[in-house]
Amino acid sequence: MTTPEIAAPGLKQSARPEVVVHGVKERPGGWTNWLTTTDHKKIGILYLFTTFGFFVLGGVEALLMRLQLSAPDNDFVSPRTYSDLMTMHGSTMIFLFLVPVAAGFGNYFIPLMIGARDMAFPRLNALSYWLFLFGGIAFYVSLFYTPPGAGWTAYAPLSDNAYMQDNGVDAWIFMIHLTGLSSLIGSVNFVATIHNMRAKGMGWGRMPLFVWSILIYAYLLILALPAIAAAVTMLLTDRHFGTAFFDPTGGGDPMLWQHLFWVFGHPEVYIMVLPAFGIVSEVLPVFARKPIFGYKAIAASTAAIAFLSLLVWAHHMFATPMGTVVLAFFMLSSFAIAVPTGIKIFNWIATLWRGQIVFKTPLYFMVGFLGTFVLGGVTGIIVAIFPVDWQLTDTYFIVAHFHYVLMGGSTFAIIGGLYYWFPKMSGRMMSETLGKLSFWMMFIGFWMTFLVQHSLGMEGMPRRIYRYDDSAGWGTQNLVSTIGAFILGVGVLVTMINVIVSLKNGKKAGNDPWQANTLEWFTSSPPPENNFDEIPRVRSAEPMKDIRREVLRGAGDPAGSVAQPVARGT
Repeated sequence: MTTPEIAAPGLKQSARPEVVVHGVKERPGGWTNWLTTTDHKKIGILYLFTTFGFFVLGGVEALLMRLQLSAPDNDFVSPRTYSDLMTMHGSTMIFLFLVPVAAGFGNYFIPLMIGARDMAFPRLNALSYWLFLFGGIAFYVSLFYTPPGAGWTAYAPLSDNAYMQDNGVDAWIFMIHLTGLSSLIGSVNFVATIHNMRAKGMGWGRMPLFVWSILIYAYLLILALPAIAAAVTMLLTDRHFGTAFFDPTGGGDPMLWQHLFWVFGHPEVYIMVLPAFGIVSEVLPVFARKPIFGYKAIAASTAAIAFLSLLVWAHHMFATPMGTVVLAFFMLSSFAIAVPTGIKIFNWIATLWRGQIVFKTPLYFMVGFLGTFVLGGVTGIIVAIFPVDWQLTDTYFIVAHFHYVLMGGSTFAIIGGLYYWFPKMSGRMMSETLGKLSFWMMFIGFWMTFLVQHSLGMEGMPRRIYRYDDSAGWGTQNLVSTIGAFILGVGVLVTMINVIVSLKNGKKAGNDPWQANTLEWFTSSPPPENNFDEIPRVRSAEPMKDIRREVLRGAGDPAGSVAQPVARGT
């Protein structure tokens, strides 16, 4: 027996000729509608397409860097080109993919999950997307004159005009300002929407965990963005208006840049990771066929991680001249942040334990995330010990740790979220065969690429190195890393092909193909412009289970059992 399709009572499946949402008319069809839309779902899709486009660009830049390092004494690219590639890759992945992709999922699904018809401020929502897009364009336009080569952290005074007289750094500054303003506007919108527009009965203890993660992501952005905005504004005036905030020859202090950058930069790590945590918390219980273990603990640990992330910025600065007492404080605070993170890992594993596991592609990516992120967390504890960090800082050990947390952690969860929510966004299922092939290629490729980099770092290979001599003995490990990077790239390509093919030829998904727990699955796939004709009252943290139970009781099942196989469409 399969559970019947469930949709809001009276929901019209046909397209509406015109819908007025918050006083804004939305008309279906035509590319101009995408340019002028204020529909949160279309804005979410625009974010997702744009961020994954930048993800592909950043990946190509990474592959070019790996080709340069694949063999000793290689001259595939010039030293300046390599520096430009490294800057473009890091900046793209951080500022143009990992942070805004969460806004893409959030824009599409937060109103649906909380039973709202749109975001609180639809026009501001549209503005936030266009500012993000213009920021990315401003950054990549620099390819046509002089790309920035100061690194994605743009450490001053290296990035000052006295040392780097090119306009690429200015393009980087404009990108930070525009994408930062986009994130600030979007964050205010998320906070207002989640606080004020939840369905009846959805108290704080019944909000989906993904909603919790986006809410705290938004608060962190609001708190962290002023620091980087101040830093890049001072850098811009140093470069063009004669100030010397970071130039020691003029009385400035380069340490000021590092403090301002990492006061933003370490919360930024969790700004990128927390939405991925929220996706994992939504997907695992669906495919384990049991409730999330420790809902309140996961929600509380998300808030604890956010708070502690504001206190640990200087563990990125252990090699700078700071007192031992200061170093010890940041070391201990870095240890402390492992506690709420460990709570999440324990709860996720406990959710899977003795569950009725449904082995679908989204679950593969979530389990891949767990294994990869745990290793990234363990190496994070290692480099948080400041005497150890003195030996490993600015080596490939740090490169490997960073990618295990962000690429292996966040990106696996994000792509798993794409497989999970694609049926709701498109009305079509993605191919399970291609999905699992993509996962295994990405998982094997990732571990081939970055596991050996820990060893390279411990052998002394510096990060950002352009070329190395054969006598260093790093050639074989770098070749393995490069081969793994291309396997990883092909895995991403398989997912892209899966998306394109499934949009036209995928099996019809139905409204609730996964037997999921949250309200976005209550409406049609894809949802209509106004989301819901009738918003159900929320009675628990798993409202779709309650709705299915009522449907089954109405169909003559007095037990109202919800332990059913995955519904049709899969």
